[in-house]
Amino acid sequence: MDEERRNKARHRVLKAGTIEFGGGAIDCTVRNFSEAGAALDVTSPVGIPEHFILNIKAEGVHLPCTVVWRKERRIGVRFG
Repeated sequence: MDEERRNKARHRVLKAGTIEFGGGAIDCTVRNFSEAGAALDVTSPVGIPEHFILNIKAEGVHLPCTVVWRKERRIGVRFG
C-alpha cells in the first residue's frame, strides 16, 4: 500500500475546471482537493505546462499551480 505523503487531507470532489496558461485553456475535472493541492483529470497531459492557473468557475476561484506528478489522464498539482 502506498504511504500517504500529503500534509493536508484531500477531499474527493467532482468539479469542472479550466487549466489556463499563456493564452491557452484546457478543460479538466477536479477529482480531489485540499488547501495544498489537487488531482485533475484531463483528456491528455501533453502540452500542459509545469505552471498554470486553475480556474474553478463554479466557485470563482483562480489558483496558481505547479505540476508535481503526471499519469495517463491525471495530473497532481500543488497550489502556490
